[in-house]
Amino acid sequence: MTGPTLRVLDSLDAVARTAAQWVHDRAWDAANARGRFTLALSGGNTPRALYRRMADGPRLPWDRTVFCFGDERNVPPDNPESNSRMAKETLTGQPFVNHSSVYRIRGELPAEEAAADYEQTLRKLFPGTATFPRFDLILLGMGPDGHTASLFPHSAALADRTRWVASNWVEKFRTHRITMTFPVLNAAAEVLFLVAGEDKAWALKEVLKGSAPVSEIPARGVVPTSGKVTFLVDRAAAAGLGQST
Repeated sequence: MTGPTLRVLDSLDAVARTAAQWVHDRAWDAANARGRFTLALSGGNTPRALYRRMADGPRLPWDRTVFCFGDERNVPPDNPESNSRMAKETLTGQPFVNHSSVYRIRGELPAEEAAADYEQTLRKLFPGTATFPRFDLILLGMGPDGHTASLFPHSAALADRTRWVASNWVEKFRTHRITMTFPVLNAAAEVLFLVAGEDKAWALKEVLKGSAPVSEIPARGVVPTSGKVTFLVDRAAAAGLGQST
């Protein structure tokens, strides 16, 4: 693969607008070429803006889109912290979405059980996969500490190279998260990072220009083996990169 592509945009709204067009184009390409579009959603405030754009924007091949989730909190689906709840409120709960093709992580289960359950769900969605599933597009955010999905600094799941989905203890929050592992993220045809806000500037610089190990900056571990990765970021997040475009 080539290195990551960076696009710096003026604002969160511009990031969401550009990302919505990005998803639209990939969705139709995949649906026309293979009959379906497999998309892994992310949680967080930046993706929230994207999902609203997707719901309001040009029509996607909704009947051929498969929605999955890159990670989830260990909470029930009606909890305010739930990624699937946020996605449902902004996008996947819309009447034009094929709700039978929305596959949430069952965060109400004990974390290990939820991870195993979701891995089985993915194995059914990608039958015959000998190694790891190849999503058409995985959406990722990034935290101020450089975490992505629920792969946090110095957490155990960073080292997982066999499971598709892992239960990951996050010490800073004293809780488990359920997350796709690096091998799944890196098997994707395309990964799209959405990064906005000045609180992300340090982490973005570390990911793109730093040399810290993945154990300290997990987002550095997203390096698709035969796909591409793009960062859509706003100017506030790009402030530490020393470029104006």
